[in-house]
Amino acid sequence: MPASSKLARLLFGLLAYVSLAIGLVAIVIPGLPTTEFILLAAWAATRSSPRLSAWLDNHRLFGPILSNWRNGKIIARRAKVSATVSMLLCATLMLVMLDHGWPIYLAITGMGLGNLWIWSRPESLARQP
Repeated sequence: MPASSKLARLLFGLLAYVSLAIGLVAIVIPGLPTTEFILLAAWAATRSSPRLSAWLDNHRLFGPILSNWRNGKIIARRAKVSATVSMLLCATLMLVMLDHGWPIYLAITGMGLGNLWIWSRPESLARQP
């Protein structure tokens, strides 16, 4: 195996595991997007670790998310609502507890744009006539 492909596989593996770790932490931290990090972890795992990729695909929580994404870029309504509530909670906490500076507004803008992107994804496969 050429050195460049070994390095690429190592870097994709690192990205997969770091993204998975952030995604797992995001489950309990409001405002941090779980779905996006799990999707990134799955993408990187397919390029680096068949074992991690299979584990994600067969996971009871992550498997359906990944399957939906692969079969039509679908994000379930429950995930959309959860992400929205989480981001609103996080934005509210930042506005109440922190000084109102540009970093706060930048973070809230980022959450708003992320929320728009999430809600622009389909919730189910379009029916064929």
